[in-house]
Amino acid sequence: MSNPASPPAVDVLDERPGLTFPPAFLWGAATAAYQIEGAAAEGGRTPSIWDTFSHTEGRVINGHTGDVACDHYHRLRDDVALMAELGLKSYRFSVSWPRVQPGGSGAANAQGLDFYRRLVDELLAHDIEPWLTLYHWDLPQELEDAGGWPSRDTAARFADYTTLVADALGDRVRYWTTLNEPWCSAFLGYGSGVHAPGRSNGADAVRAGHHLMLGHGLAVQALRAARPTAEVGVTVNLYPVDPASDAPADVDAARRIDGLANRFFLDPLLRGSYPADLVADLRTVTDFDHVRDGDLATIATPLDLVGINYYSRHVVAAPVEAAESEPNWREPSCWPGSEDVRFVTRGFPVTDMDWEIDAPGLVETLRRVHEEYTDLPLYVTENGSAFVDTVVDGQVDDTDRLAYFDAHLRACHEAINAGVPLRGYFAWSLMDNFEWAWGYTKRFGMIHVDYDSQLRIPKSSARWYASVIRRNGLAAQ
Repeated sequence: MSNPASPPAVDVLDERPGLTFPPAFLWGAATAAYQIEGAAAEGGRTPSIWDTFSHTEGRVINGHTGDVACDHYHRLRDDVALMAELGLKSYRFSVSWPRVQPGGSGAANAQGLDFYRRLVDELLAHDIEPWLTLYHWDLPQELEDAGGWPSRDTAARFADYTTLVADALGDRVRYWTTLNEPWCSAFLGYGSGVHAPGRSNGADAVRAGHHLMLGHGLAVQALRAARPTAEVGVTVNLYPVDPASDAPADVDAARRIDGLANRFFLDPLLRGSYPADLVADLRTVTDFDHVRDGDLATIATPLDLVGINYYSRHVVAAPVEAAESEPNWREPSCWPGSEDVRFVTRGFPVTDMDWEIDAPGLVETLRRVHEEYTDLPLYVTENGSAFVDTVVDGQVDDTDRLAYFDAHLRACHEAINAGVPLRGYFAWSLMDNFEWAWGYTKRFGMIHVDYDSQLRIPKSSARWYASVIRRNGLAAQ
């Protein structure tokens, strides 16, 4: 199958790098299985929670589903050729659990593994380092029916699945990520219910978060047993959290949200404990009776690297006291125990997701993880922006996205100069795709996808990123 569009010649006005990155810096781009693969019922794949969720009326905007998505399942060779033309040094992709292990238990599905073998082989043939993520939110529906991530057994099933993938691909894949953004899986999937599986229960969200991390620890151990030379990490989505003012109540609100957004995961993963103040904040939600002896030691199994996904900053304020006559009712929240904390905006420019653009927050996040938690190598495993793109004469001039990438890469360089062991950067996303509950209405890609024809058009940001990779640096400002 020939690719209908190849990147035009890279436009470079000034080849002299103003900011040079370390020689071995890993330049990549990222995607996720359900967002791009399509072929939802092909090759032995069974439904995931996102198949069920997207086919449930009212869950995804316009009733969009990932049934076809970017049809990457049938176009992997052409898509890898595009990656090679952009000069990517690494490609971060996720494996679809129900494609590899239908139903979430039992033997591996040979057809599913063969797809990923072909993908890995194609990447290596183009000198692109495969970076494999084991879980990017597509839990087999049968495991959700059995309790999902709030159930302890799901963690054990995840370790079994990990062994299947490691046995099949571990001889060719060096870098492994266990989980992608467990906060989203737990607190959006089981707290607010805006993500699959769409459940809304604070206690379930907390249990899901713990069992996701337990599954991570068990998966690290499974990878170590199957492939001792693998470089293994986890990816967390982190945010600087600032109080709207110096008022004690606002400062406490920031502490609470930082606990749920950041420390809920960083502390168990990298310190082997839950923060005492977070446990106290959640006392009306759960008594943490789901945490068993030995769990935290398993969760804190030593890692080789940490992946950080960064998009924006949270600025929060204390709750406003409700009048006694007002009903004590809250919509389902992704912030259990802190539902009334207010999130405020500062008038900054925003992306099409209405997320404020705050590149300095990336420096703060990277420095915090390094200075407070670990000396491990860090990678920015996702960073990107959605904007409204327009195709004009067969081209997409996405100057807003290009500026976003430029600002955040300058932030990465600043962090490196501050002593952060940042080893690589993965742009989100390689191509436009199924953006979860937003369906196909939001575009994050460096490559534009026409979902009717599957035509790929590299945007200006793709050509610019190719020039950054080629010179391993950024032009002087």
